[in-house]
Formats: sequence, C-alpha cells, structure tokens
Amino acid sequence: MGRLNLRERLREGLFLLDGAMGTELIARGLEAGMCNDYLNIESSETIEEIHKSYLQAGSDGVITNTFGANGIALGRHRFSEKVEQINNLAAQIARRAAGEEKYILGGIGPSGNFLQPLGDLSSGQLKEVFAEQTRSLSAGGVDGIIIETMTGLDEISIAIKAVKGVCDLPVLALMAFDSVGGDFKTMMGVDVESAVSKIVSLGVDAVGFNCGKASLEEYAELASRIVSAVKASGEDALICAEPNAGRPELVDGRTVYKVDAGDFAATAEKIYSAGVSIIGGCCGTGPAHIEAVAKRLGKHRQH
Repeated sequence: MGRLNLRERLREGLFLLDGAMGTELIARGLEAGMCNDYLNIESSETIEEIHKSYLQAGSDGVITNTFGANGIALGRHRFSEKVEQINNLAAQIARRAAGEEKYILGGIGPSGNFLQPLGDLSSGQLKEVFAEQTRSLSAGGVDGIIIETMTGLDEISIAIKAVKGVCDLPVLALMAFDSVGGDFKTMMGVDVESAVSKIVSLGVDAVGFNCGKASLEEYAELASRIVSAVKASGEDALICAEPNAGRPELVDGRTVYKVDAGDFAATAEKIYSAGVSIIGGCCGTGPAHIEAVAKRLGKHRQH
C-alpha cells in the first residue's frame, strides 16, 4: 500500500517539520543578504544536504528552499525571470532528499512590498505573483504548500486565495507574532484572534505561527492562544508551530540564538500538549533541535 497523501497524514497525528534553512546556510559560510533561493541553481548539493540532515534528525517533511522565491522578492536580486526554474528545482531537490516516503512542502514567504494604499502593489498583482510561485512548486511535485512569516492579514489572505486558486494541495498558513506588552501581535498589528478567525475562514488545512520575537515560554503561551482561537472559530483546522530558538540576541553585531536543543524540545512538548500537532523550528534551530524534539515526542509519533 502506498503512503498516505499529506492531507491524510496531517490528520493522523504529530507531524514534525524541519528547522531553519538560513541558519544552516550561514553555518556553512553563506553571507547574509545573498539570495538563498538562487542556491537551488548554484549549489543544489548544499540544499539537498541540509534537507537530508533534517530528515535524518527525524523530520516527517521538509520545506523547499523558496521562502523568497516569488517574483517580487527575486526581483530585488534581479532574478525575477527565474521564478519557475528556482521553484521547480527546489521541489526536485527536496524530493531527492525526501524520497517517496517523506513529504515536501512548498515554502512561500511574503513579497516584502506593501499593498495599496500603503505601497504601490495592487491585490491583483500580488495574487498573480503567489499563483505563479505555487504553479511552479506544484509542477515540481510538492505535497503541500506552507505560507510563512506573514504579518498582514491582507497579504496572507491573498496568498491563501492564490494558492487555492491554482491547486488542490493542503495549505498551511502561518503568521509571525511578537510578544508585545503581555499580548501577541504581528509587525502590522494583527492580534491572534483576528488572524486565526480570518485564516481559518479561508479553508486552510492548518493555521499557526513561525518566527517572531518571543521567548520559549511566550511561544508556548502563543500556541495555547492559537489553539483556543481555533476552537472558538468552530472550524476544523489543524495547528502548526515553528518557534525560533528563543529570542534573538545581538553579539558582536551578529544575531544569535542561544537556546539549546534540550530546552527547545521541552518547549515543543508543551506546545504539543496544548493541542498543536504540526511542529518544526524557525530561526536558530538546526538538525540537533529537531532530533531532540523527535526523541522527546517519539511516543506520540505515527509509525
């Protein structure tokens, strides 16, 4: 019998995603500010090696190296005409690493531009940008789409509609929340309840958070808040959490994350116990963090 499709697998129970791609690239000597997405063309072996390191650590699925591979973000590096090639290659690289047993999710990040009236980007233009990226990822063979690090409700709504308009793959939609005066808000001022209510109304498979600026304790609290908001919505969405390795610190002009794998795994267990079934890591997390989570939550895994 073949494996479950991703939508079925996500409903089966705990699903472990990978950790950070950028953190691993920097550890391999990549300069900050370069176009990470272009490495799918320039250094596919490195990307495949990073995917494999997470799969060996215990990830059930990995996210393609395409966070900034939409036409607008790539345009800043003068690669806007390479959207299809970069996303296609990224999916193929991830599939080589994952084989047919594990899963690959096409990663979609924000455009980095403001929509009208704050900026000059129309909703129609933005929708087509995300649709183009989704078509390329889908053609490359991803099992699902994960929209990450969004801060505005308008942009994440457009992204979800764009994805659902061009494919029938599972959609996970995540926003980046910061801890603000005892509450949680995105950079654009969106609170947890407003985010969850809007996102689940659009028919996603999972809603949640990644990145942001919070401590491990605050990430656990944020997870509980999202679980409560999903329950209040009455929708049947799963919940996904990809915390950073704690709050970033500046050391000698560099951003560093000091949370070790054991502490990260202990927090992941709290997040799982709160009702979150899709768990991974964002900035500062590496294969050691994911391995610690896999071991700590091993008794909850599907085999």
